[in-house]
Amino acid sequence: MDYATQIKPISYLKSHTAEIVKTLTECREPMLVTQNGEAKLVVMDIQSCQENEETLALLKMLAMGNKQIEAGEFQPADEVFAELDKADGI
Repeated sequence: MDYATQIKPISYLKSHTAEIVKTLTECREPMLVTQNGEAKLVVMDIQSCQENEETLALLKMLAMGNKQIEAGEFQPADEVFAELDKADGI
């Protein structure tokens, strides 16, 4: 994704809101909004935002799991499956 093509000043955001909503929903690329030449906002469609949130949540879970493994706070998979089999009465 080339952010350089999606950089707009805040005045553009104010005067082209409906067009921006349509474009972002269709292309699903975020827009960087500047104010006084400085990057201030990233605007994106809701679907992309939700996907980003889900990805971040998964990455956080993976990081937490890695920390638990490094700290030795885990149980070998064969033991877990054996316990599950006992619980199911197999």
